[in-house]
Amino acid sequence: MEAEKDNDISEVVIHLMRGILYRDEKPRVWQDMERFEGSVRDYLSVMNLNLEIYESDGFAYLRTRDQQNEDSSLPRIMNRRQLSYPVSLILSLLRRKMVEHDTTSSEPRLIIEVGEMVEMISTFFPSSNNEVRVLKRIDAHLQRVSDLGFIRFLGTDKKKFEVKRILKAYIDAQWLSEFNEKLEEYRSYGSMKTNRGEDDV
Repeated sequence: MEAEKDNDISEVVIHLMRGILYRDEKPRVWQDMERFEGSVRDYLSVMNLNLEIYESDGFAYLRTRDQQNEDSSLPRIMNRRQLSYPVSLILSLLRRKMVEHDTTSSEPRLIIEVGEMVEMISTFFPSSNNEVRVLKRIDAHLQRVSDLGFIRFLGTDKKKFEVKRILKAYIDAQWLSEFNEKLEEYRSYGSMKTNRGEDDV
């Protein structure tokens, strides 16, 4: 039984190390995580990692522990990611859309058409006469957001995507309270690029 428990804990840790664990995608692994939560946390603490569980939204992920009062010389397993302006803007708009969706809809999944997303983004970018080029660049930015695990494209044509709940953890309530100010910064950025005649969507 002890060996079986160790195997279950190892499987949970491996899934978490690979990325975000969603309850609906891996129900058995999720059940094992809840069953052996204390042991999983002890296992991860050795690697300076915390287990973050969002029970109501059905996902869990790993975060590097705050090292302010600890040995800061420990190497980071989870690397920080520097996001580009377009990607951070897309995440910001998606987070606001998620808040609106959770307030007005009982449907747990937030699904957005790419065309709608293009309209949302375009007002924050410099104007351009080359619409095809702009659309290709926005598609590339959305693919980057998908690679980071914040959205999942639906269908082979990739005309729709689901916004993953992990976005709630990445952009918290405090960040949202400053959202309008950040949007003004984004608008100013886009206006500045337009005035310079640049097109770097």
